[in-house]
Amino acid sequence: MGDGRQVAVLRLGHTDYTEVEQMMRDLQTLRLKGEISDTLLFCSHPEIVTIGPGARRDGIVVPSDYDTTDVDRGGGITWHGPGQLVVYPIFKWDMEDEANVKKITSKIEIWAIHALELLGVQATTDDRMQGVWVNGSKVGSVGLAFMRWVSRHGFTVNYATPKGRVEILDGCGLSAGTTTSLDRVGFEINEDDLVQALIQTMPGVLGRNHAKS
Repeated sequence: MGDGRQVAVLRLGHTDYTEVEQMMRDLQTLRLKGEISDTLLFCSHPEIVTIGPGARRDGIVVPSDYDTTDVDRGGGITWHGPGQLVVYPIFKWDMEDEANVKKITSKIEIWAIHALELLGVQATTDDRMQGVWVNGSKVGSVGLAFMRWVSRHGFTVNYATPKGRVEILDGCGLSAGTTTSLDRVGFEINEDDLVQALIQTMPGVLGRNHAKS
């Protein structure tokens, strides 16, 4: 269910993680004050691995040839880099079916699955871990942080990542090689089509519409 609220969409291109992380914080503050509408950021980052509190608690070690940074979102380690679409919803989650973090996370997973279905990819969820899975491999991660039910951070979809850079990482109970990219499970998809599929499926899943300028 939704109220058809309008979402501002910003495409940031290939942007340094720390720059976007500060932007998310600033936008979250503005959304909390009611000074902006729900805002959706699309981008990619130069290679970096973000380490959430779960991974720090479990003592997961990232190989030394990766740049890393600690983050406060849910989840463990997440690789960012070329060939990955990163989606950051700076949303106020207060609709009827957004009563808790689990429901919000599930809604985001369903959104990504519907978008991929539009592009001919049969994606699913998996009991092993939250995220988006194709043919038993994890191709998307979800991790959010909230302040009074306004989110930052978000989710990723790996569509054409450099071979071996995602696959070598392990953490949060998943063995190395479980996470991969759509192109290595048989699907060739480009970033523009993925962005458009997410925008197209957003009203039906999230009850939010792209506010066209």
